[in-house]
Parts: sequence; C-alpha cells; structure tokens
Amino acid sequence: MKSNNLKHTSQTDWKALESMSDDEIDYSDIPELSEDWFKKAKIRLPESMTAPSIKFDSDILEWFKSHGKKHQHQINAMLRDYIKAHA
Repeated sequence: MKSNNLKHTSQTDWKALESMSDDEIDYSDIPELSEDWFKKAKIRLPESMTAPSIKFDSDILEWFKSHGKKHQHQINAMLRDYIKAHA
C-alpha cells in the first residue's frame, strides 16, 4: 500500500456494517445496473507499467506537478494520445 493512501481514514463503522444483513443495508443511493449496462461493460485489466529513468526540462515537470498529484499519470496519458495521433 502506498503511504499516501494512509492519510485518509474511513468514516465507516465497519463493526456495525459487518453485523448487518444485506437486507438491513441502505443501497438507495446506488443506482441499479441494467441488462444494457452489462451488455456494454468491458473488463479492463491494468497495463503493466515500467519506472524508467527519464529527464524533463524543469519547467515542464513543474507545470505537470502544478496540475495535480497524479502528474505521472497525466504525462503517460498525454504520451499515449500522441502515439495514437501519430499511428
């Protein structure tokens, strides 16, 4: 588990939830999934990722970092879009 996952603690009363039957749990805020949803659903397995050593200009990396914690994912998505556009 990554250390940043430990910063957020659950507000769920797990002991109370475990003692409840399925009929006692309120699912009203969760929409039911229709047959149409299951027909369109696709299983997507995560692709394996590699941690290469790569150098960026400082201003480029700082720009991505300034737009959120998941800057590496943003860079990956942008590179993937570039590959698709130039295939």
